[in-house]
Amino acid sequence: MAERLVADLIVDRLKAWGVERVFGYSGDGINGFMGALRRAGADVEFVQARREETAAFMAVGHAKYTGRVGVVTSTQGPGAVHLLNGLYDAKLDGVPVVAIVGQQSRSVLGSAYMQEIDLATLFKDVAAQFAQLVSTPEQLPMVLDRAFRTALSTRSPCVVIVPHDIQSAPAPDLEQGHGIVVTAPRWSPPVAVPREEDLAAAADILNAGRKVALLVGQGARHASEEVLAIAEKLGAGISTSLLGKPYVDETLPFAVGTMGHLGSTASAHLLANCDTLLIVGSNDPWTEFYPPPGAARAVQIDLDERKIGNRYPVEAGLPGDAAPTLRALTDRLTPRDPGPWREEIEHQVRLWRELAAERAGIKGQAVNPELVVRELSGRLPDNAQLSVDVGSCVYWYARQLVLPRGVPAHLSGTLASMGCSIPYGIAAKLACPDRPLVALAGDGAMQMAGVAELITVAHRWRQWQDPRFIVCVFNNRDLAEVTWEQRETESEPRFGDSQDIPDFPYAGYGELLGLTGIRVEAPEQLAAAWDRAFAADRPVVIEVLTDPDVPLLPPFPAGAEKAESMRAALAAEGEGGRGASRLLDIYTAQEGKV
Repeated sequence: MAERLVADLIVDRLKAWGVERVFGYSGDGINGFMGALRRAGADVEFVQARREETAAFMAVGHAKYTGRVGVVTSTQGPGAVHLLNGLYDAKLDGVPVVAIVGQQSRSVLGSAYMQEIDLATLFKDVAAQFAQLVSTPEQLPMVLDRAFRTALSTRSPCVVIVPHDIQSAPAPDLEQGHGIVVTAPRWSPPVAVPREEDLAAAADILNAGRKVALLVGQGARHASEEVLAIAEKLGAGISTSLLGKPYVDETLPFAVGTMGHLGSTASAHLLANCDTLLIVGSNDPWTEFYPPPGAARAVQIDLDERKIGNRYPVEAGLPGDAAPTLRALTDRLTPRDPGPWREEIEHQVRLWRELAAERAGIKGQAVNPELVVRELSGRLPDNAQLSVDVGSCVYWYARQLVLPRGVPAHLSGTLASMGCSIPYGIAAKLACPDRPLVALAGDGAMQMAGVAELITVAHRWRQWQDPRFIVCVFNNRDLAEVTWEQRETESEPRFGDSQDIPDFPYAGYGELLGLTGIRVEAPEQLAAAWDRAFAADRPVVIEVLTDPDVPLLPPFPAGAEKAESMRAALAAEGEGGRGASRLLDIYTAQEGKV
């Protein structure tokens, strides 16, 4: 029987923590770990990405879709550097990830050896909660256990650095002794409920309010029913952060949609006119779309007490889990008739839904991107999973897609890193191979990472019970979100050298990989394209030639000033900005009516 090595101990510990797969890319610094994964067979699957950055995004996606720890591995040097983007995505969106990173042998550290970089310094910020170099074989189980417990407790990325010679050393038999710490791979989440006096203070504020608004974030992922119950009792309207969108039923007549720059007119009205605000599990940074400070009394619920009062001045903070905290709070509230405030909210929701439909029908120089997502609404199966990339497609997702209840949808929300959707989608599909997956991505994000990771999709799809992996590419040959940001925030005309995206045959490339490619050049082709994709027997790339001139206009009143800045920039573009100017005029006129 072959001697057990520390690398085998790593795999054993991963199994003890319930890890089913490790995402990564191989290299000499983790050759020992790769050998142990091979010896373990099917116990822990290794998922090879096309580079370490997308492997880290896969680990983040796994954590977001499953609620469990995502695990990624890389070699030292450039491999470790590539992990940073995905690990920062985990940090900023608050999900548990553990990175196992190789390092050169201890005997050469400090010699400026090949691929030797100071990994502890590299990961110091992103893994601020826990980053540790394993210096002896006896240390390994304890460090891995602490990494997992810390990742789960703090919902953050943690890093374990394992030198090559440690991986290849014999696995130790740990016994009690001085300088030896024996730990167990165990963790259970606490149930946190605020103090009675804090609940009473919060109830007094909410009972006194007459125009109550809820802002719901991802912290309410397990509290959808409790959010609805408290909104009904208070006669409140419900707005969501971008990350909170999947956890509220947007078919409700008082669900106003997403807040912020990419949000709805109904959400802007709700937050601008409420006198009381209840924030549930949200740390949304769009502070200019909150009520003006002092205009609303505020209560905030968050498991992380550091986030209470982080975005808005609150009178009562409730550190605790959303579901039990909301139940305890609801019991202390006085029921009220919905009244004129609820009627006002529902009227604004109807106006917004009419506006969203009108906007999707506006004709431009190519397919309206809002219509692309609107045609998906109603076609998305109840058991689907959705991944969304960063760029203008996030606006259309936020404004036009009504998610069926229970359909998870994830994106890089706070880091807002392009290139996340296909790696996220792969992780979601590996976790639930019997569910269809839809990924929405712009052409910039596809060229940054998505095109490469379609190779991974082509390599793996035959293993999936449900082969449907639908990638919808918004091909407008423009970095549209940044183009509109330049116009909005800088009054700068479009800069073609920085904004032009080379054309690429996304559907044709899908066909080359053995997938189904569908190219949509006109709006009347959209419905059939989505229907064909959902009926396909393999992954599909839908390439839609979309209009870059559709404006990314924030909802009024904040959007009024932004529109003027956009107009000044478009005037400087001359004839090239004429189409965008026409659409901007239509959008602002519609906003004015609302």
